Amino acid sequence: MTRRRRGPFVAGNWKMNLGLREASELTRRIVDARSSVPGSTLVLIPPFTALAAVAGALAGADIGLGAQDLFWEKQGAFTGEVSGPMLKDAGCGYVLVGHSERRQLFGETDETVSRKARAALEAGLDPIVCVGEVLEERDGGRTLERIDDQLAVGLGGLSKQDLERIVIAYEPVWAIGTGRTASPAQAEEVHAHIRRRIAESYGNEAAACAIILYGGSVKPANSYPLFREMDIDGFLVGGASLDAGGFIGIVGEALRAYREEK
Repeated sequence: MTRRRRGPFVAGNWKMNLGLREASELTRRIVDARSSVPGSTLVLIPPFTALAAVAGALAGADIGLGAQDLFWEKQGAFTGEVSGPMLKDAGCGYVLVGHSERRQLFGETDETVSRKARAALEAGLDPIVCVGEVLEERDGGRTLERIDDQLAVGLGGLSKQDLERIVIAYEPVWAIGTGRTASPAQAEEVHAHIRRRIAESYGNEAAACAIILYGGSVKPANSYPLFREMDIDGFLVGGASLDAGGFIGIVGEALRAYREEK
């Protein structure tokens, strides 16, 4: 299968951080630096309360807007939830689905991930579907088995056209917020495995075009060697995305690796 390489896709997940003023200021700093990283795809994922402010600050900029979660119903008596159509109306083009913190802290399952991914697609949003193993699964040699389960249920039954709109993010849970990072070889092993599974279900062309991100304590210092791996297409960045210089630095290092390949 010939790998079709693209410029890096980098999404910044701000998690439960930043008020309206801070979110607007950070967005403006990233917009100002956008021209320094041409040929990349950038997405900002603020908390729900800051979506409108960030959307306003992004007006006219070549940067996407995403949300951190959604519910699978369009409307109704679901206090505290936000639907896909609401996110679309707020200016979002992307939404995270099944982030490890949602799975670990709030009871997300592979089944709810599947329902949310389908709801996102129906609402016209591109879901960034997260998969990954906890430390016990990694140490027990069950990483690929766990990834297979998450893919089979979370993406099961989707059409090839649906898959074209889905971004997959591999997050080794043991490397999120811990300062630990999967080595480039460890990350590549899982990314290549995901790509093989896509090829088996949807064909080589779909697998070659699939965007698979790495997430887990990504920083400017480690983004270059990670992006040099064949099957890593970009990053889902957490804490480092709260600093404009660090976020753009990650993109810049990935672009350096990309340009060296051409």
